[in-house]
Amino acid sequence: MSTGAEALFAETLLLLGGAIVAAPVFRKLGLSTVLGYLAAGVVIGPIAHLITGSGDILAVAELGVVFLLFIIGLELKPTRLWHMRHDIFGLGTGQVVLTGLVLTGACVMAGLTDWRGGLVAGFGLALSSTAFALQILNDNNELNSRHGQRAFSILLLQDIAIVPLLAMVSILGGNTEGDGQSALVDIAISIAAILATIMAGRFLLTPLFQVIARTGAREVMIAAALFVVLGSAMLMHAVGLSMAMGAFLSGVMLAESSYRHELEADIEPFRGLLLALFFMAVGLSMQLDVIWNNLVIILIAVPALMAIKAGILYGLCRATGSGHNDAIRIALLLPQGGEFGFVLFTTAAVGGLISTATSSLLIAIVTLSMALMPFGSIITRRLISEETREEIEEDFEGAGSDVLIIGFSRFAQIAAQILLASGRDVTIIDDSADRIRQAASFGFRIYFGDGGRLDVLRAAGIERAKVIAVCTQKREITDRIVDMIRAEYPDARLFVRAYDRVHSISLRKRDVEYELRETLESGLLFGRRTIEALGVSEDEAYAIGEDIRRRDEERLKIQVAEGLHAGRHMLHNRPVRPEPLVKPKRATALSEPDPVDADQDGA
Repeated sequence: MSTGAEALFAETLLLLGGAIVAAPVFRKLGLSTVLGYLAAGVVIGPIAHLITGSGDILAVAELGVVFLLFIIGLELKPTRLWHMRHDIFGLGTGQVVLTGLVLTGACVMAGLTDWRGGLVAGFGLALSSTAFALQILNDNNELNSRHGQRAFSILLLQDIAIVPLLAMVSILGGNTEGDGQSALVDIAISIAAILATIMAGRFLLTPLFQVIARTGAREVMIAAALFVVLGSAMLMHAVGLSMAMGAFLSGVMLAESSYRHELEADIEPFRGLLLALFFMAVGLSMQLDVIWNNLVIILIAVPALMAIKAGILYGLCRATGSGHNDAIRIALLLPQGGEFGFVLFTTAAVGGLISTATSSLLIAIVTLSMALMPFGSIITRRLISEETREEIEEDFEGAGSDVLIIGFSRFAQIAAQILLASGRDVTIIDDSADRIRQAASFGFRIYFGDGGRLDVLRAAGIERAKVIAVCTQKREITDRIVDMIRAEYPDARLFVRAYDRVHSISLRKRDVEYELRETLESGLLFGRRTIEALGVSEDEAYAIGEDIRRRDEERLKIQVAEGLHAGRHMLHNRPVRPEPLVKPKRATALSEPDPVDADQDGA
């Protein structure tokens, strides 16, 4: 093994070891895992010098932010994003512009730089860290809350704002006459790239995943998911936008795809690991010597920055309809600097707008504000008033539905029609690409995913479903899913399609809330219609059918308690004596059959 490969291997082990140690320790202390990852990075890098230089690590780790935005995009169907437009372009724009101007004035008055450099510093510091904020929201299960959605809207606008801000740096720092025209060209190219991503997501991605799903190769599906995320990210990066923006757009375009939940489950492990690496890389990049040499300035600048941003955020949120508690939560979630500030400050230093020393100082301020970010939740708990937290309705397509149907068999198709006709939101997942395509032609929208995988069920919203309907066709698959759900979610309300009587007994012993043999109801109705055709009145036929149903249910209860062959006494003294299901071979076969057990071949 070469020396370079050995060093890379050793660094990987150090980072993984740091994550393994830091996360549980900080969780045990009641602190955020984000703070743990930061602390691990500081110890490994600036303190112990076990890893020197975090540039390459940070570049790779930023993919964690990319994957995070892709998953969030999958949660937001375009209609939902449209409903958020006022928060994105109203609240988000207001935050960037107002905070940027105030911080520009502060930087100029402090003598940090002139007005041109002050604009870069002010607007760079106005941006917040998408990775830190969304990770904290995710850890606290608040991403779908009202304040979580408003915070996300602000972060999304900040990601969009990076294009005009970079154009501003080019205009302020350039001396050529073509800078203004060049900036307009860059913006036009960025808009064209966004439109291209949207069109590709709308018309190309779903057919691509249909073809891949038919192969049945799970590793190819994972490769395709990574290709889509990284490809869209690189396209945006090539035109000057953030990679996270490209991933987010591709996620939104797939939010209504049948493969949404499968993609989310495939990407999630990469997202979690790379985000942890990103936070550790931020810790590695902290320049303790710069902090020490400018300690007084930083001790004043960091709390001042966070106080100014928090104050403006609180005021804007209150002015646009948020209550006190939500405004506090947003204000203390986004007061830190952001990773895109690093890009602006570095670009400005290269263009001569600010000095290299000033750039390093600004980066140190941003990094330290990130490090202090997890403590914001502690302050939040002290400042919010005691009232019920306002939550928005879980109306994301699929994830917030009342009913989660696993398996879209013929049985499930009929049941789903009743649920949909009643106005209920239903999430349906199935692992057959052909069935998904056929269902789409009849107006059903179902999601591609293996219902036997716990991560897929979580991505499909099992934790928020009021009823879970298991309608898979094979008994062994149904049993495996029921056992898995019972083990992980013992209080879940399970409605299960049973294969036959034996399976019904087995499911009742598993304590499912409701089970039904797949052909029981159709068989009873068929028998009623038949005897009606033979002259029995409709009322009498109905009474006979209900009597059989009642006796069947009573015997099932006895068989669950005493065994399959219990309850035979209930077959006697009834007005209807069914004939055997097969032609008897001898006269003695005409003796009393066991018709209720005869449905084991599928009733």
